[in-house]
Amino acid sequence: MTNWLKTAPKWALLASTLALGACSSQPDDPYADPRDPFEDTNRAVWDFNRELDKAVIKPAAEVYENVPEPVRNSLYRALENLQEPWSFVNNLLQGQFTDAGVTAGRFFFNSTIGLLGLLDPATEMGLTKREESLGQTLAVWGVPNGPFLMLPVLGPTVVIDRGTDWVDSNYFPYTEISDDWDIPRYTVKGLSLRLRLRDQEQVLENSLDPYTFVKEAYYQNWNYEVYDGNPPPDVEADEAEFTEQP
Repeated sequence: MTNWLKTAPKWALLASTLALGACSSQPDDPYADPRDPFEDTNRAVWDFNRELDKAVIKPAAEVYENVPEPVRNSLYRALENLQEPWSFVNNLLQGQFTDAGVTAGRFFFNSTIGLLGLLDPATEMGLTKREESLGQTLAVWGVPNGPFLMLPVLGPTVVIDRGTDWVDSNYFPYTEISDDWDIPRYTVKGLSLRLRLRDQEQVLENSLDPYTFVKEAYYQNWNYEVYDGNPPPDVEADEAEFTEQP
């Protein structure tokens, strides 16, 4: 039920896609979601992820919750600050020059007077986050999403999203940080995001089909990110059509 670690290397995603090919849904199924051709296998992975979450991830997040909240928030902000340079590049690639300027300003102020991002003076100055990834940039350029995938541990995604993670994690200042920091970096982000998802657990449990609920929630969030909160009418209509399928 999680989408908290955006770290799957591109080769792993391609391998997963090929492996899923033999287990795709029947093309003549009138109720099949064309966005989700590997639904049978995706559902199996979904079940695995839920068991893993119950046994490992959720208990670990609850232990991490014992760390004082100001410390947890500061660590998370510092990690988020490292993403600002790449967001700056992707804002430029999307022609969003004002947002690129805001992102540059955020990185400058949070890295200096914000003590490497432990504090967030930029937001207090009105420079709100303008995060963008390469996958979002490619989507804006018209590259298709590719099939929906439910990946082990990483959760729901589409190829264009997870398939660009290798690039998204190999830029300045990540290139200047030792690989020894990767595990604690991803662990802190993962546990922080897992704690934030607790408020949605009851809604998930009350849904008739939790898998479909999470899939639709992922697509709504993905389109929100790609179109900066304002998806075009045709995209909204497509999403409504899939949501209303029996």
